[in-house]
Amino acid sequence: MSLNSLKKLFAGLSLLACSSVFAAPVTIDVGGIQSGGQFGDSRNTVYSYNVGAGATILSVNYSFNVTAYSPSWLSEIGFAISDSSVTEGVLFTPGFLSDFGGTASYSDNVILADEGLGFNVGADGLLRVEFYDDFNDSAVNPDSIWNFGTITITYSPDIDPPTTDVPEPATALLMGAGIMMMGYGRRRRTLQKIPTA
Repeated sequence: MSLNSLKKLFAGLSLLACSSVFAAPVTIDVGGIQSGGQFGDSRNTVYSYNVGAGATILSVNYSFNVTAYSPSWLSEIGFAISDSSVTEGVLFTPGFLSDFGGTASYSDNVILADEGLGFNVGADGLLRVEFYDDFNDSAVNPDSIWNFGTITITYSPDIDPPTTDVPEPATALLMGAGIMMMGYGRRRRTLQKIPTA
C-alpha cells in the first residue's frame, strides 16, 4: 500500500472517530426569558436539551443582561443546569452581592471540573436548564426578565454508551463519509496512470 493510500485511509478513519469525540455545545439565547419564583416554581422558564445518555457537563460560559423588578434584587436572579430528575446539577447566581433592583450585565466562564462541580446527565440524556429567582416577591410577576445574551454549555458524550442496533443519524453519516473516503483512496490508486519504463 502506498504512502498516499495510507494517508487517505487515516483521513477516513479520523472522520469516523470524530463522531464519538466531539459534541456541539448547547447555546441558549436568553432574550425575553422570565423568572417567576424560587427554583422549582411552575412560573419559571425551563428548557430541556438531549445531550446523550451519560454525557458529562464540562463548562458553562455566559454573557447576558438582566433586569430585577423592585422589590426583587439582582442577587436573587439565577439559572440552574441539571439532569432531568434534578438530582445532580449546579445553581448559578451571577449577581451575587448585588442586593438591589435594576438592570445589570454579567459574564463568566466556569470549568465545572475545576470547581469540583462536574456532573453527568442520566440515562435519558436530558440536560435541564431553569431560570429562577431566589425569593418569590408576590408583588410583581415576573420577578425578573433576561434582556439579552447567551449561555453556552459544553459537554462530552459518554464514550462508552449502551450499544444500540441502529446508529444515530450523525454517526451513520460520519461512518458513511469515512467509508467513502477509504473507497475513494482505493479508487484513486486503481485509476493512477501506469508508469512508463
